[in-house]
Amino acid sequence: MKRSVLIALLLGCLNMAGQTADLIVFNGKIATMRKPNEFVQAVAVKEGIILETGNSDAILKKFSGEKTQKIDVKGRSVIPGLNDSHIHIIREGLNYNAELRWDGVKTLKRAMELLREQAARTPKGVWIKVVGGWNEFQFEEKRQPTIEEINAAVPDKPVFITYLYGKAFLNKKGIEVLGYTKDTKYEGSLLETDKNGNLTGIMLAKETPKAIYTTLALTTKLNAQERLNSSIQFNRELNRFGLTSAVDAAGGGQNFPADYSTSLELAKTNQLTLRISYYLFAQQKGKELQDYEKWVAETQLNKNDNLFVANGYSEEGAGENLVASAADFENFLEPRIVLSDEMEEDLEPIIRLLVKNRWPFRLHATYGESIERMLTVFEKVNRETPFNGLRWLFDHAETITPAQMDRVKKLGGGIAVQFRMYYQGELYAKMYGLSKTQIPPINEMIRKGIPVGMGTDATRISTFNPWMAMHWLLTGKTLGGMQFWPANEALDKFGALQLYTSGSAWVSGEENDKGKIIKGMYADFAVLNRDYFTVSTDDVRDIESVLTIMNGKVVYASDEYSKLQPTVPAVIPDWSPVKFYGGFQK
Repeated sequence: MKRSVLIALLLGCLNMAGQTADLIVFNGKIATMRKPNEFVQAVAVKEGIILETGNSDAILKKFSGEKTQKIDVKGRSVIPGLNDSHIHIIREGLNYNAELRWDGVKTLKRAMELLREQAARTPKGVWIKVVGGWNEFQFEEKRQPTIEEINAAVPDKPVFITYLYGKAFLNKKGIEVLGYTKDTKYEGSLLETDKNGNLTGIMLAKETPKAIYTTLALTTKLNAQERLNSSIQFNRELNRFGLTSAVDAAGGGQNFPADYSTSLELAKTNQLTLRISYYLFAQQKGKELQDYEKWVAETQLNKNDNLFVANGYSEEGAGENLVASAADFENFLEPRIVLSDEMEEDLEPIIRLLVKNRWPFRLHATYGESIERMLTVFEKVNRETPFNGLRWLFDHAETITPAQMDRVKKLGGGIAVQFRMYYQGELYAKMYGLSKTQIPPINEMIRKGIPVGMGTDATRISTFNPWMAMHWLLTGKTLGGMQFWPANEALDKFGALQLYTSGSAWVSGEENDKGKIIKGMYADFAVLNRDYFTVSTDDVRDIESVLTIMNGKVVYASDEYSKLQPTVPAVIPDWSPVKFYGGFQK
């Protein structure tokens, strides 16, 4: 548990008789998430903490005061605030306003219209870019755009479109602006040429996505003021879907502390609308150990830099990349890459450093073959420097085996899963065959008693919309509708929601603080536009929040509650795609 002394004292005060609430939400179908099918009608909140739950009349009578805000939710479904345990929220915040999102777009025709429309308003010299959140299977046409279509749509301004981790499209103007030629090379990647040796604009990741992400880094960047605005807009978009917490898994090119300054400023000025904890990702190949030695010595874990919200913004530990040689790149357009022989030698001293200094860590691991070697390193370190309850986890773990799960549990680890196969299931099946079991094996993880958190890994592959991820958990289907793993392995509604609430809270050591709507926990919850517990599994994809509460305060409101919406600054710059289309498209 990570509560501050202040919060512990507050809880003691809240147990005293005669308390009046700051907020009462009543007439709801409120899922406590303490056990299946446990619902209450009302929840009373004081100083960001849940005072009590129960019958509407009783709660209103007991906790109403002269200044109590009372919100009648008129029978709507209310759930704990969702918590994405693996998202790149800090990085996307810096870029969101500069990106055109194809998330949720139903046809390729409409996607190309968006591209043309955005090009018309984009100033000369500014890039139009689509970075993740889509695949061809979401489109009615069931295909990707061609480079010829992209060039025809936008002939005079640079365009860059990424497709999963394996491919990107660079239009002719983009090639010209960057000065790329047939002699341009990137290690581990291919820049496709035509029969005459000229670049086509297609980039393919082979061993690594270096060409794609180096090119992305050369596109338009927002200025400092725009980055602040961009982060606010992205956080609000997450609130739109009921998210109140996020665990940032860091990422390539996300340098500490420089790239954290924007989110830190929002935390210090009470402008964050989610509780955020973050991990640190080693950026320089061959210098990872030096990075972690520096961070262990100079930074403080669990120091809350948000003075307005408990556990509002804090450093969590190390990951998801610990060492470059342990990165098992998940490009299902290509066969699995075998990790280098140096991996164990590189990884061991870092794990030893982290365990010795009681630093939680997480490690990207797609394949069971990689997990096998990583676990061997962990077990070796544990024999000499015991983990002794240190929180650690694998990320992804699509093909982890039952025997490996047993070893994870023995070491006290957890697993953060994401719905990457929602976007890549067809490609995985084409490469390896359609699985007869659940991938990743979430149910087996749960049966074995391993802590499991849920997330999206947004935004460079998947959308950030948690209800798309929930649809995957409830059906086992891909975005394109393919039954990727057996339907009888699908989770039930309570189990899926539990992963996205209390399950994810474990990842940041807050399982005793949030994830349920019960007395003493953080007042983070969402009022939904549809009843999650009764709608069809397909209709789950259309769920949004009409009222999102974080720390006992409204951070997002729509529909009949729109008047409660806090002031949100206008989107900048004026040409931003977000100003015209938002994020996830309806």
